[in-house]
Amino acid sequence: MSSKGALTGLKVVDLSRVLGGPFCTQILGDHGAEVIKIEPPQGDETRGWGPPFDENGLSAYFSGTNRNKRSISLDIRQDEGKEILLKLLAEADVMLENFKTGSLEKWGLGYEDFLSKEFPRLIHCRVTGFGADGPFGGFPGYDAVIQAWAGLISINGSPESGQVRLGIPLVDLGTGMNAVIGILMAVNERHTSGKGQSVEASLYDTGIQLQHPHAPNYLMSGNPPKLTGNSHPNIAPYDLYETSTVPVFLGVGNHGQFTKLCASLGEPELANDPRFADNVLRVKNRADLNDALNQLFKGKDGVAVATQLLAAGVPAGAAMTVPEALNHPHTRHRNMVVEKDGYSGTGVAVKMSRTPGSVKSVPPAFGAHGREILEELGFAKEEISDLIDSGIVWEQPK
Repeated sequence: MSSKGALTGLKVVDLSRVLGGPFCTQILGDHGAEVIKIEPPQGDETRGWGPPFDENGLSAYFSGTNRNKRSISLDIRQDEGKEILLKLLAEADVMLENFKTGSLEKWGLGYEDFLSKEFPRLIHCRVTGFGADGPFGGFPGYDAVIQAWAGLISINGSPESGQVRLGIPLVDLGTGMNAVIGILMAVNERHTSGKGQSVEASLYDTGIQLQHPHAPNYLMSGNPPKLTGNSHPNIAPYDLYETSTVPVFLGVGNHGQFTKLCASLGEPELANDPRFADNVLRVKNRADLNDALNQLFKGKDGVAVATQLLAAGVPAGAAMTVPEALNHPHTRHRNMVVEKDGYSGTGVAVKMSRTPGSVKSVPPAFGAHGREILEELGFAKEEISDLIDSGIVWEQPK
């Protein structure tokens, strides 16, 4: 197996901060791309999002999305900083940024007017909050704000709890994945055209895209979704059931699975109950079905029964805590926790047979590779010292 990764040779200049953009470039870096993270003089603000911090002051939040990168801090608003950026772009395949809409243009670095002409093979990827155009075009966006505007909060929670923010920044993470997809599609198209292009991945568009099945349900029926807690609007049984230990989630998608569920729980005749003969009837009679299943789960050990059901072909999950999930034997077997030089993080999710992704370098300290990167660009040591002294290049946050 090659240890270099499928994207070896792809050079990425990452001007993004916070989550969506850095998550995108971490995925590219995991699979072999060379990623240079350019931070503003004050640094990526997630360096200060904590606790927790490690012994070197690195926040867990920053650490989670910035491995396999080198860091340099530039003030690209100054001409000398801009010139360094242009030297990096001359060798790059991809530039990713999440500046406020219009910032690049204000600095004379707009894609249409400058970058596409100066670097015709460059792929420019922009991560935005609401997109660059439209009634909300150019507005800043954060994950929970987009969850609200895209209706995601409205479908999360129960009638008792009311609307609840999703517990992970799913919109940011999904936007980062969309950015990866867009970049790699542009790389593939460039093989034919020889030209780069601009790619946009917005949090708002991603938030709307993620509204499955609630968006198609509404668009077909005209009925607005309701809060359903752990249950599913289209499927039953699809819910969380109490046991004597941890709850168990069932995601039974067809009648064959339902038959196996009933047999595994020691009540095979339940599958023949006319109220539960198919999914439509199980959804209609959801309350009766849940009452019956709650009785069958009562007194059982959650982990044991969920494992038993999985082995029988029934989609079932014991409700693990985060520590339990990260330390589970299957997580470890799948290399979904990685450790290197004191760093611990989640593993590489996409498995490649010949060119697997890997953690080659830990998340960088602020500006840790500035001198190294400038030397590679041909700057002399004296020139580098002058750039640092004049506030073009930074080695400590402003």
